[in-house]
Amino acid sequence: MTICVGNSYQVTQEDLKQVFAYAVKSLIVPTDRETEKIRGFAFVEMVEVPQEDAAISKGWGV
Repeated sequence: MTICVGNSYQVTQEDLKQVFAYAVKSLIVPTDRETEKIRGFAFVEMVEVPQEDAAISKGWGV
C-alpha cells in the first residue's frame, strides 16, 4: 500500500525519510512541471504494512 501524505512546500525527500525513519520502501515528492516547485504532498510506501497502518493512525497519511 502507498499512502499519500500532505507536507509543506519546502519539505524534501530527506526530510520525509527522517520523519518515517528507515521504514520507507519508496518515496515520491511530485513537482510542478513548469516551475519544478514541490506540489505540497508526497507518496510514501513503507517496508511493512503495519508501519503504514501506524503512520495512517498517527494522522500522517490519507
